[in-house]
Amino acid sequence: MNGSTDNELHTLIDQATAGDKQALETLLGGVQDLVFNLSLRMMGTFPDAEDASQDILLKVMTHLSSFKKESSFSTWVFAIAVNHLKNYKKHMFAKYPLTFDYYGDDILHANLEDVPDLTQDVEKAVLAEELKLSCTNVMLQCLDTESRCIFILGTMFHVDSRIAGDILGLTPEVYRKRLSRVRKKMADFLREYCGEYGGGTCHCESRVNYAIQNHRIHPSSLDFYNAVPKQVSLEVTAAMEEIDDISQEFSFCRTYESPEKLRQFVEDFLNGAPFSVVEKG
Repeated sequence: MNGSTDNELHTLIDQATAGDKQALETLLGGVQDLVFNLSLRMMGTFPDAEDASQDILLKVMTHLSSFKKESSFSTWVFAIAVNHLKNYKKHMFAKYPLTFDYYGDDILHANLEDVPDLTQDVEKAVLAEELKLSCTNVMLQCLDTESRCIFILGTMFHVDSRIAGDILGLTPEVYRKRLSRVRKKMADFLREYCGEYGGGTCHCESRVNYAIQNHRIHPSSLDFYNAVPKQVSLEVTAAMEEIDDISQEFSFCRTYESPEKLRQFVEDFLNGAPFSVVEKG
């Protein structure tokens, strides 16, 4: 967590496993945005990311006593989250998988002209921003699970290749090669189709009503737009690797604040769960 030394974190962990609710709250508060942002990129939608994040934070809480302090706390949380998300099958895109071919075809052949105004008096520029943020998350779902995870760890979180490789069961060299390959795949798609981040003809503002009609965004529920914080404090890891030039094309990799539902889940657990669950893991 930002500003905390290893010794301070280890003290908090010892206090939390001994039954100190405040210590546990501090630990969870330091990683819940990390967990949610990773879940959102892997799942693609806020409801699925919220559900997955709750599961992960519960695992963190109930397995806290098994943390051996051999790695950083955030790396340990990352490993729990990644392993959970790689096998998570309850999200929408597990049931209805996407491909780049399908996504590209929809961009090229969508009938935008005959769609009525569905903006419900919400400013179109706001809806266009919501669509842009939503689209880039959904686009990640065109990747297979491992490629998506590699891209997210390397491009959004900038996790060191040794750490990311260890989490995914890959050598650092294999991880870097796969990261380079999947970055190129994403960049090629953006260049061909996206007018916001590449050289394509697709622009969010022209597709707002089409997106509303197809239930891709909802004027009454601007999840992405409302979750972009003015200032982000998000710890990932102190070990950073140099990012190649192509990663600059992925400026859509923003971070989001955890939704109230997730914060309430943590609060309810802290106020209601017996700490023997945390102590015994």
